[in-house]
Amino acid sequence: MKGSSMNTHMGKITIDKEVVSRYAGSVAVECFGIVGMAGINVKDGLVKLLKMDSITRGIVVKMDNNKLVLDFHVIVAYGVSIVAVSDNLIENVKYKVEEFTGIDVGRINVYVEGVRAID
Repeated sequence: MKGSSMNTHMGKITIDKEVVSRYAGSVAVECFGIVGMAGINVKDGLVKLLKMDSITRGIVVKMDNNKLVLDFHVIVAYGVSIVAVSDNLIENVKYKVEEFTGIDVGRINVYVEGVRAID
């Protein structure tokens, strides 16, 4: 399945996973303590900070029982509570993605791939 879909009284609505991941990524990078999304080079095992134009590579969108499952690979700011940052990210993304798409978010997994000092 290329996207998330739902049936309404007017017909079928399909939302591409790229749209969901781009929106979720833009919400995530606005959260306190998130430096950015992480891109992982599987071959080398290297993690790098992604620029805004390739933010979707740090997010995986799946459907499970008609609910969205979002995996975030993030880099957090040095010195902040990872638990607090993750809770904030989950709460904000869940609310805004459900409001944006009309599809329930079943689970959000946060993978902290690195820590970076911010200027």
